[in-house]
Amino acid sequence: MGGHGRGKSGGRRPQRRKDVRHGEPGDAFRCVGCRLDVPVFAPGTAHRNHCPHCLTSLHVDHRVPGDRRASCRGRMAALSVSVRQDGEWLIIHHCQSCDGLSANRIAGDDNALALLRIAIRPLSDSALPTKVLLAL
Repeated sequence: MGGHGRGKSGGRRPQRRKDVRHGEPGDAFRCVGCRLDVPVFAPGTAHRNHCPHCLTSLHVDHRVPGDRRASCRGRMAALSVSVRQDGEWLIIHHCQSCDGLSANRIAGDDNALALLRIAIRPLSDSALPTKVLLAL
């Protein structure tokens, strides 16, 4: 009745090494927010820069999307969304290390519920008078 990794002595079976990678190097990265593996390729964008599950990112791009030249490497939280005139949504990320802001295109596999939560956040803010919203 050993089961669950216990041998005859009742001790624990040693865990396998943590640096095991699945697939080719560069196929995925581990999200710093939810710790899920994220594929580097995403529908609708050439440069995956955030987790499609929790929308967390890392501060890796400097000026050009995909340049990976930022020296900060801080964790970036999804703060809000913005919508371009053509209807394309952008996620506004806030860097927890350097306090920087960036706008990143959404990807086709991003969690729709997570996007809506940050989109309606201003509506749930009690500090924002309802009269102001109705006047828009």
